[in-house]
Amino acid sequence: MSDPLVELDNVVKRFGEFTAVQPMNLEIHKGEFLALMGSSGCGKTTTLRMLAGLEKPSEGEVRLAGRVMNDVSASDRDTPMVWQTLALFPFLNVRENVEFGLKMRGMAASERRAKALDWLDRLGIGEFAERDVALLSGGQRQRVALARALVTEPEILLLDEPLSALDAHLVIRMQGVLTKLQRELGITFVYVTHSQSEAFAMADRVVIMSNGVVEQVGAPRDIYRAPANRFVAEFVGRNNILTGKIKSSSQKEIKVETSAGNFTVPKGKGTTATTGDQLSFVIAADLVSLTGSKPKTENAVACEVISEEFVGSVVTLYLEAPDGTEFKAQVQQRDLDKVNAEAGKTLWVNWATKHAHVLPEARA
Repeated sequence: MSDPLVELDNVVKRFGEFTAVQPMNLEIHKGEFLALMGSSGCGKTTTLRMLAGLEKPSEGEVRLAGRVMNDVSASDRDTPMVWQTLALFPFLNVRENVEFGLKMRGMAASERRAKALDWLDRLGIGEFAERDVALLSGGQRQRVALARALVTEPEILLLDEPLSALDAHLVIRMQGVLTKLQRELGITFVYVTHSQSEAFAMADRVVIMSNGVVEQVGAPRDIYRAPANRFVAEFVGRNNILTGKIKSSSQKEIKVETSAGNFTVPKGKGTTATTGDQLSFVIAADLVSLTGSKPKTENAVACEVISEEFVGSVVTLYLEAPDGTEFKAQVQQRDLDKVNAEAGKTLWVNWATKHAHVLPEARA
């Protein structure tokens, strides 16, 4: 990994008595695609605004390429932002919108025209250069906003939920455009979103935030398979979370007694919990199997099918154990047809011991 391009060093942001961002330490490396993800009010957009110079930290330092930026105005930073609303100028046509930043820098008309047309071509909308922005589709306006931000060739691009207003099919398409651009250009992207699918599809690393606190930073797969705590496990969704007391522990495995049954989890490195301690663990919904009869595995519980969520070829089944514990199983439609998972039917939910992930914070 390269040296950090951006450093947030014990950064805090307060608005009166409200602390929007708790002490944050984060490095963003040159050329990476970093996503800030969390629910509304978690502090992700405030963090982005501090990077852009639109908010000043209450404490700590924001550094860009080693330079402290706390007192540097937004206009004096090379940190353009693509807004959720796009913020295109309705009184300018497509080309003029893209040229605007270059014009403010004093670039000659012929040079800025050439650069604007080049970027519009690169984004596949060169034919609309002289068109009124009001006559463009949502996806086309999105590309104009990207061209306007990228025409100045910045080291870092900030994006504040830029796809939230697009239709679902356009979101997928624009994810591909953004990822391809970022890889080709080598520009650092910092992308704010509340959408797990967007963050996990595009980012090299994801920052999960809650109430101004960074809960976990890591590659999408690491966060999905090994959430750092219960909040992350619940936030990324489609996880089954069980809590119980440790009955026994060996060198490799731990036996846990829960209200839904007795289960076995792997004993990870650094696990210090002992008999009688409380322990929580997670099994991702896509690692759960369903059978019509009791399987041989020890991690199994008979559940009643409650409902299903159908998305294309993948179905998420919601089931309930006798004690009321909810289980989720995410399976392919072709596999679901084999077990006849109609509402009210009893199916055995089961999983391999190695697929359980112990939540560190839940240990007593």
